[in-house]
Amino acid sequence: MSEYVITTDNNSDLPEEYLKDHGVGCMYLSYSMDGKNYTHGNFLPEHEFYEAMRNGSMPTTAQVNPENAKALLEPYLKEGKDILHLAFSSGLSGSCQSARIAAEELQDEYPERKIVVIDTLLAALGQGLLVYKAVQLKEQGASMDEVADWGEKNKDYIASYVTVDDLFHLYRGGRVSRSSAVLGSMVGIKPIIRVNEEGKLEVIGKVRGRKKAIQTIIKDLMERIRDGEKTVFISHGDCLEEAETIKQKLITDYGMEDVQIEYVGPVIGAHTGVGVLAVFALANSR
Repeated sequence: MSEYVITTDNNSDLPEEYLKDHGVGCMYLSYSMDGKNYTHGNFLPEHEFYEAMRNGSMPTTAQVNPENAKALLEPYLKEGKDILHLAFSSGLSGSCQSARIAAEELQDEYPERKIVVIDTLLAALGQGLLVYKAVQLKEQGASMDEVADWGEKNKDYIASYVTVDDLFHLYRGGRVSRSSAVLGSMVGIKPIIRVNEEGKLEVIGKVRGRKKAIQTIIKDLMERIRDGEKTVFISHGDCLEEAETIKQKLITDYGMEDVQIEYVGPVIGAHTGVGVLAVFALANSR
């Protein structure tokens, strides 16, 4: 069995220590804010990033280009390793297409190697959860073809539930429609969003108040979680206390055992704003 590496991008929101400890390669989308460009190596700490947004900063983001992708992938090929890349949703960014272009070019240069790019059609820790599960399979001895097959089949079963304080930032970045943004501006009304089968954000409900939105998300996810599944990932936009409350409820009321909390990274956070909360699990459907 050929040696292989799993790679992804920073929109998976997995911590750097995890990527390093498990040998996961990562390509990086970047962002600009207040006239300064931030790339891997000089990203602001997440709290500082969200504090800047609280104070009125309006970040913009940039996708991975094919040259960036090649720079990540080629060293592995030179080491004689095959590559399985789990990419940020093509419904939200062109980064997956950049990875595919890079893979095609590199495949010509390294015909003896194998490169597989999977469009996860996921974002944030939903994408991260697919990577996490794929790494578990790899470390259990599964071949790259086996992991890739599992990933393609199961990416459609990762449920993603999101709520934001308002939809202004998503509308500004073209991620939701104007009519949805108007909904998000209604006083006291909180949207419930999912990542749909096309890998795009879709407003699927509205409730009155933040607490009700969180309760609705937890209830719906737990009704649809796959039998025997005990892993849930939680993302937050600098609202850790609420994320911790969700974690404790999932453990105490629903018996979840592997509940992990991470920040929504700045590239996605630029489009969701401060206060975003998202919950992800392997379910019976998206």
